[in-house]
Parts: sequence; structure tokens; C-alpha cells
Amino acid sequence: MTSATPRTPAPFPRERADRMQTPALLTERGLFLRALCDADMPWLCDLYASTRRDEMALVPWPDQVKRQFLEQQCMLQHRHYLVLHGEASFLAIEHRHLGPVGNLYLRQTPPEHLVIHISLLPDMRASGVGSALIQQAQADAAALGRGVHLHVLATNTRARALYERLGFITDASEGAHLSMRWRP
Repeated sequence: MTSATPRTPAPFPRERADRMQTPALLTERGLFLRALCDADMPWLCDLYASTRRDEMALVPWPDQVKRQFLEQQCMLQHRHYLVLHGEASFLAIEHRHLGPVGNLYLRQTPPEHLVIHISLLPDMRASGVGSALIQQAQADAAALGRGVHLHVLATNTRARALYERLGFITDASEGAHLSMRWRP
């Protein structure tokens, strides 16, 4: 890490009383949601690195340099989310036997809920976990008469297809990302 990147992460906010509850489908599969804490940062950096594995495979850096870069990027993203969305729920997706398998950052405030970030380890992708979480976010928002908003990397065709299948519509292009919205 460079001296410009803090070696200690910004602390996670306290667990919100109104945070999303674990969808029944996930509970049946041995998964549960819990508030993230500062001790989770090492595996969160591993999770972050897994989302950039293909991209980093093309970079001709030594593995140690790649890892340092990814940890730095993870910490910067973490701080960014906390600064912009400190009122959100920062949740671990955990399996009772496997441990943490992903994360979900969700802001549940008016005028619409915002899926800030959702990520799963490679073995958990395309398993229905993400769908169940997004559908629960939609149900919770709809119960309050609200919609759901999210951003997706324009090149992430798998995630875009999931969101479109769940009724999200692209409403804007913002640099490398698409803004997508779902309304009840």
C-alpha cells in the first residue's frame, strides 16, 4: 500500500434496526445476513479481488503488487461508500458452514431504496443468492411504496441481465455505469 492509503479501514457504522432481514429462500440454504464489522476487512478485500480477477489477469505486475493494488482499491471503495452512504446497512452474506460468501450494501431511505453494492464469491455467483436479495429489497421497498435504484458496470452483462429479469429498467448512462430503476 502507498502512504496515501490508510492502513486501517474506516469503521463500519452500527447495525441498523431496520436492516433487511434474511430472505426465507436463503435461510433454507444455510445463509444469513449480519452486520459487517471492522474485522471483516481482510475477507472483504479477498471478495473485492475476486471481482477483478479477470481484469487483473491482463496486467503484467507481480502477484504481490497486484494484491497491494487491489487492497488499496478495496479500502478506497470502502471509505467512499461510508462517506456517501453512512446511513446504509452494510451486510455480510454468510453461510453457516462456509463463512462469509458475499456482501450487500443497501440504503433504505426515501425516496427510493438504493442497492449500493452487492458482491458474491465466484462459487456463489449464479446460484440464486443475488436474485433472492434483490427480490427482498424490492419487496421491502414496495411495502413502503418505494422503488429501488442501483448502478451496474455497463460491461457486466450477467448482472445487467439479472436486473432486467427482475424488472429494472436502464434510465441513464453514467460514465462506465448504467443507472437502473425498478418501481412497484
